Amino acid sequence: MYPATTKNPNGKLRLVYECNPLSFIVEAAGGYSIDGENRILEVKPENLHQRIPIFIGSKNNVKKVAEFIEKYG
Repeated sequence: MYPATTKNPNGKLRLVYECNPLSFIVEAAGGYSIDGENRILEVKPENLHQRIPIFIGSKNNVKKVAEFIEKYG
């Protein structure tokens, strides 16, 4: 998990060559990955070095994180 912070409001990891490969492997193994709202593999890159937050792991854990974010912002 690398959420957005005040120091890194767009997240810390790069979408194209860090988040997408990790998400592909984890989802192939039955896990799930989101940026807080959207599935990582569905995010369209705006530029090569675009950074985004990432929440990655088991489906149950990531869905609980998504519920928490939706409830508490």
